[in-house]
Amino acid sequence: MEISRKEILRYLGYGNKESDEQISALVEEVLEELLAAASPKCIYRAFPLTLLPEDEIDFTVFRTKSRNLSKNLADCEEVLLFAATLGTGVDVLLHKYTRLQMSRAVIMQAAAAAVIEEYCDQENRRLKQEYEARGFYLRPRFSPGYGDFSLECQKDITTVLETPKRIGIMLTESLLMTPSKSVTAVMGVSKKPYRCEIKGCESCGKKDCAYRR
Repeated sequence: MEISRKEILRYLGYGNKESDEQISALVEEVLEELLAAASPKCIYRAFPLTLLPEDEIDFTVFRTKSRNLSKNLADCEEVLLFAATLGTGVDVLLHKYTRLQMSRAVIMQAAAAAVIEEYCDQENRRLKQEYEARGFYLRPRFSPGYGDFSLECQKDITTVLETPKRIGIMLTESLLMTPSKSVTAVMGVSKKPYRCEIKGCESCGKKDCAYRR
């Protein structure tokens, strides 16, 4: 995986500013250690999709209501439920440095966030190619917690995909995922090409976020 150093610095709050040599060197050290500890895994399943009145969405295996997601899934007839994780090794490192060296732990948190995003992007590009070869087009992934897409849907996605058994993702009572560097998402499948690939910050309505691109 090619990990963007700019993304790591963005998560650290640098925005478009350059970091000094000391921070840059520490980012490289942390990233090397992190990638050695990571064991990325993902899983997905496809289901028929029905968009109902008043922004209700029927994923076949569960239903939810979201205006933002309904717009994202317009003209789609199928949906992919997707989950990915960097594995428990990354959490072990994060806990270790939280106890021993907080400055390193902060950089490792930022690096891990960039790595899981790049891993998801990499897998999404692969799926996009597979589906386009069959005449279908994927919408950008949309995760529970984006806009008005309820975080409660994490339960449905992890249950349907059997993530505890398949790739080791579990949910706490407060809907946090363990391992912590994990992602769940949905992706629409359509026969119509999607002109504008919007993902991440651009699909989120929170304009005052410190990490916004």
